[in-house]
Parts: sequence; C-alpha cells; structure tokens
Amino acid sequence: MSRRFVVPKIDSSEITPESVYLNRRELMRAAGLGLSTMALAAAPLTAASTGSAPRPLDFTSPEGEQFSSSEQKTPYADITAYNNFYEFGTDKDDPARYAKEMTIDPWAVEVSGLVLKPGKLNLEDLLSGFDLEERIYRLRCVEAWSMVVPWIGFPLADLLQRFQPLSTAKYVEFRTLYRRSEMRGTRSFGSIIDWPYREGLRLDEAMHPLTLIAVGLYGKTLPHQNGAPLRLVVPWKYGFKSIKSIVSIKLVDRQPATSWQSLAPREYGFYSNVNPAVDHPRWSQKFERRLPSSLFRPNRIPTRMFNGYEEQVAELYRGMDLSKYY
Repeated sequence: MSRRFVVPKIDSSEITPESVYLNRRELMRAAGLGLSTMALAAAPLTAASTGSAPRPLDFTSPEGEQFSSSEQKTPYADITAYNNFYEFGTDKDDPARYAKEMTIDPWAVEVSGLVLKPGKLNLEDLLSGFDLEERIYRLRCVEAWSMVVPWIGFPLADLLQRFQPLSTAKYVEFRTLYRRSEMRGTRSFGSIIDWPYREGLRLDEAMHPLTLIAVGLYGKTLPHQNGAPLRLVVPWKYGFKSIKSIVSIKLVDRQPATSWQSLAPREYGFYSNVNPAVDHPRWSQKFERRLPSSLFRPNRIPTRMFNGYEEQVAELYRGMDLSKYY
C-alpha cells in the first residue's frame, strides 16, 4: 500500500513577522489581476472544462509535520534580492533590478500533451478552488547558497489532475515566458541559453506532494524576481529545478530536454537532486552557504542528502545510480 502524504497547516503568525497578513482579496489585487470578485472564493472549475476540482488536503495528521522545516526563516530581503533569473541578467541582483519590467497581467498557463482535456487557464481560473490561506509551506531550499522560505502555493499534482494525465505520460515539461522586449537578459550579446527557458520532471516527481506551484511568499504575492506570478518549487532539487514565470506545462512520454542539460550536460543532469556525494565538475557540493552570509561571516553548513527530505523522496530513486543519473 502506498504511503499517504499530507501537508501541515502552519499558522500565519509562525511564518512571518509582519503584524497583519494580506487577506485573500488583497493577495489577488496585489498580483495585479484586477478581479471584481474573489478568484479564490469562486466555485471550482467544472469537470467539463478542465477536469475534476482540486482535491482537499488533510492538515490534521501529525505525519504532515515531516514536510515543514523548523529552521530559522531566511529574511524576506535576502529571498527577494538574491536570485537566479537569467532572463533579466546573470548577476544575483539583476532580477530584483529589472524583473519589474515583465508584465504579469494578464497571465495564462497552457497545459497540453498527454492529457485527456488539454487547455489554457487564466491565472484567476487556475487558482479557483485553492484556499491559499491554508497553503503555507516552510521549506528548505538550497543550491550553492540556501534559504528557508515560507512559500504560499499548492501541489503541482492538484493542477495536473484537473487535466487528467493519460497513462502514457511519463514526464512533465515546463516553459518560462519569453518576451524579449521585457527581458533584457534574453537580448544580451552571446546569450548563454536557447530561449525560452525549459525544465522537466519525471511524472512521479511532479506528482509528489512536496512539488509545489508557488504563487507567494512571506504572506505576499510572489515578487517578479522570484518568478511571478507562479513558479515551480521542488525542495529536494531547489536551485536546479526552479523554473519561474511558467506559461506552458506539457505532459510527454519521453524525457524532455532542459535548458541547462542542453547547455552543459556534463555539469547539469536531468535529475539534479541535491546530493553532497556528487560534486559539480567545478566545485564541491558537500557544503552550502545559508543566507544571510557574508565574506567575514560565512554561514557555511553541510549539505544534506535530498536537501534534508531524504525520508520523503528517496523511494523515487530506489535502485538508481545517482552518480550516473545526477
């Protein structure tokens, strides 16, 4: 019998030091959607349009505590000022400086490929039926630097199930918005990436309840530089599988080509799990630098297998040589 995963409810007061949270209506208004009614309070989409409504999650089981990190949260300023978003430049502060040039209203996501009911959803319809006040996750996120981020979002599986994946679907391919007029990094001479940015997951990875679509953090709508209006969060692959500003999700039967794997296959494999035992060709992955950190006060800590989520996700890779499938 497969193990049933649940996600815990974490009180807002435990997640953010802000004195007053934005309510759901304010959350959507801040996202620039201009809704006259509350999208999150609206009736779920019907099965005739995009499949079944999102499934409710069980927040009551103590088993759900395994998904929440008790570690100290990274300050909001660090989370929003230190980012990778090459569409706006390769320096860590470029996204915070330039991502505001990206238009996120209106926004739509197309789900296609090996699904029974392909289609395109506007953001407000995509969020219909999700109570984001109940969807706050505090997760460890890591690459060469690491953070503990209180995300607001929902499991990717809840979205995919609305389009009814076919039994032949084995992988999920994602694409980021590509708009040269608003993304100066894509116009740079000698751009290092073949735009649009592409990412992929095996279907069972995508359907794992730890794999999230994030629409906010720290009680606020997602900032542009963090991947507004919606991005992928895979905490045991964070920094490798963190595609932002998603406009396309496609279910396929063959492993999709990802941007970094296509660019540098010796350095970036398809799986990209956080694994301290497998070094990057140019640096060790045995340690991470937890933000905030500085030259004189480096916050250097050992990297944990699967970023500390080994108990939850190791079964996905049973029998695989993770030095080969890196």
